[in-house]
Amino acid sequence: MASKVSGRLCFLVISLTIVLAVLSWDYWLESISSSTFSGNPTEKDVLKGSISPTKAATPMPLLSRSFFKRLPHFDFEEVYDMDAKSKQTTCAQSLRNSEDQDFKKAFLPNIGLFLHKDSINMSKWNQLSHFNNPFGFMEFHHDDVMPAVKLIPKPIEPLLSPKPGSGGCVRCAVVGGAGILNGSKMGKEIDSHDYVFRMNGAVIKGYEEDVGNRTSVYVHTAHSITTSLTVFKQYGYTSVPADEDIKFVLIPEGMRDFIWLKALIKREKFNKKVNEELYAGKYNESRFYVLHQDFLRYVRNRFLMSAHSKDSLWSIVSPSAGAFTLFLALHTCDTVSAYGFMTENYKNFSNYYVQRNIKTRVAFFANHDYIQEMKLWKKLHQSKIIRLYERV
Repeated sequence: MASKVSGRLCFLVISLTIVLAVLSWDYWLESISSSTFSGNPTEKDVLKGSISPTKAATPMPLLSRSFFKRLPHFDFEEVYDMDAKSKQTTCAQSLRNSEDQDFKKAFLPNIGLFLHKDSINMSKWNQLSHFNNPFGFMEFHHDDVMPAVKLIPKPIEPLLSPKPGSGGCVRCAVVGGAGILNGSKMGKEIDSHDYVFRMNGAVIKGYEEDVGNRTSVYVHTAHSITTSLTVFKQYGYTSVPADEDIKFVLIPEGMRDFIWLKALIKREKFNKKVNEELYAGKYNESRFYVLHQDFLRYVRNRFLMSAHSKDSLWSIVSPSAGAFTLFLALHTCDTVSAYGFMTENYKNFSNYYVQRNIKTRVAFFANHDYIQEMKLWKKLHQSKIIRLYERV
């Protein structure tokens, strides 16, 4: 009789343990859901049950985008890695000296720009695991991403330095692909800057009069560097820019970029090609940079938080490559001129400057809020933080 009672008690204890474990897991999921699905989250909202990124010694459980109906917010949303050394400038015209109060409040001149092997420890991994790509590692496995990150050498900084005789000023042009540059004859002016940024399908040959022919920094994703060869082939595009001192900057927008990155650094084949071949023979680790997720999130949070963050599109919407490039320039240069970016009269121009003999409509995609970006460029121009090229 005693053995039967003992057996029943043992069974009850085991059953109760299993039930409590299941309930605990369900509570963890429910606490995430309830804090996101009900009401309007603010910057102070914390997802109850979410593992503290500063205490865990192992990767936290994966968060899924499907848990959330809108962009979740965390109490560590605005925790960014900052450069230890303050970035000083002697340039009297530097945008860092702007008196625009909105810009001064939002702009972090010393935010860390680049990802490298020493920039992600377990605490940082767990913090970033709360944010969707490209702003973090939500849904990514630690063992899939970190082997690539651990290969990235610490970058040589600053990315750009003042030229001799410049008065300590770094003067930059950022060149987008918008049709406003078609027939602009801005090439000579663009090339007169100390440095020129370009991104994605940067078609130059045959368009020099309008877009210039110099490139100092080329910004891209794994997707854009490959698809541009197809999309712009009909316009004579055969390679990324190949200036002697060019520097390459990767935007790690998804898992594909980390796979690409690992293959690139290890000189392995990716889609039957050695990735370094796509860099026009100019690739080496000393001239290659990867933007940090903190920097990408900062650009979104403080300057380009789309209204779609409150709806079902939240997980796919992010600033465009052109926007990230322009903000990289704002944190690298003293003066910034933007060419080939959307302006209020965008309907007067074709989608791309390479479309000379055909009038096309500007293409809008669900993953970028181009109208929001256009309004920001206008505001920064009016505040004299950038000089935006406009025409009738």
